[in-house]
Amino acid sequence: MTSASNPATPAHALRPVSLRQDATVIGLVGLAHASSHFSHLLLPLLFPVFMKEFGLSFSQLGFLMTVFFAVSGTGQATSGFVVDRLGARPALFGSLVLFIAACLVAGNATGYASLVLVAVLAGLGNCSFHPVDFTILNQRVSTPRLGHAFSAHGLTGNLGWALAPVFFASISALANWRVAYFSAAGMYALVLAVLWLQRDKLRTETAVRHADATTAGDMAFMKLPVVWWCFGFFLLSTMTLAVVQSFSVSILKALHGVSFEAATLTLTAYMLCGALGMFVGGFVATRLPRHSDRVVAVCMASAAGFLALSATGLFGATGTMVVLAATGLAVGIGGPSRDMMIKKATPKGATGRVYGMVYSGLDVGFAISPLIFGVFMDRGWYAATLAGAALVLLLSVGAALGVGRRTAAPA
Repeated sequence: MTSASNPATPAHALRPVSLRQDATVIGLVGLAHASSHFSHLLLPLLFPVFMKEFGLSFSQLGFLMTVFFAVSGTGQATSGFVVDRLGARPALFGSLVLFIAACLVAGNATGYASLVLVAVLAGLGNCSFHPVDFTILNQRVSTPRLGHAFSAHGLTGNLGWALAPVFFASISALANWRVAYFSAAGMYALVLAVLWLQRDKLRTETAVRHADATTAGDMAFMKLPVVWWCFGFFLLSTMTLAVVQSFSVSILKALHGVSFEAATLTLTAYMLCGALGMFVGGFVATRLPRHSDRVVAVCMASAAGFLALSATGLFGATGTMVVLAATGLAVGIGGPSRDMMIKKATPKGATGRVYGMVYSGLDVGFAISPLIFGVFMDRGWYAATLAGAALVLLLSVGAALGVGRRTAAPA
């Protein structure tokens, strides 16, 4: 087995940590997380442009996201080992360099092959963020503030999603879509510079490999059923999010005839509501840490209900856009409790590995969802796409409760 020098005696357990120090670490990790979520939308937001420019179908475009998240998921499952052994900073800086490369390739794209390369580069860049982020937060932030740290982490991720539609829509309108990608490359370079200048705040302790350590010992956490219940929760809940990100703009245009700008703003509103929910959810997670699984279950069930209502079309264009945005609020409130739920399921010394494996379920969900629901979209089953997403999200409720049952049992 390996043992981590830090998880046993984290720095914040040895001396008082100031609010300013915690806030600085949380802010830097939040900036990194926002850049990761921004990358999720590097391709989907320009789907209508790619269809016109390169003559692509919904299924072809959906496959781009499958490539992105297949690469990201595979990398995420393994990057946790790298983070545990080498530290979080090298992986973080490497990811930002890959994002810059992806944006430069996108700005020079000449066809489908170029877009596939963008998906691969961005997927490789995205793969290390959750092991990196949660390793830094769990090691560098004081325990009483972890609930708020998880809240800020989720909130900044949603802000990254919310920024992307505004960023690409505004720059594309002022110049063109290629300039928007070059501008995104510049933004990532700025983020890299900020984090490099503050790199001392991002240092993490690494796992010490003893002479008697074995690969089987490193993989022992994978025998824990609770890890796979967590994986299943992320897979199911993320399939729904993939529908909202990839197809909500097209669904609103098809079902209700709203403009591209209004539909894009609805996606931004969803992300902003999710960010607000994350803020509220931080207080909920701090007050109810022992019932995190139940909080998550209630929030996901509520969000599934909102999505099902959106699928009915009973509220018209404006009402549907409002209800869709409210879905983001419900999901957001459950976010910090979700991360607290995963923390309870994580053995000491395996933070990077467990978060890497569990969050790879997120990437698997993002990868398979466009393949399934892209077929729905090509056949014109727009309402059924939303209804199917609601059903899958409802299934994630059972997975969350399954995690709770296993973490409540004596170790």
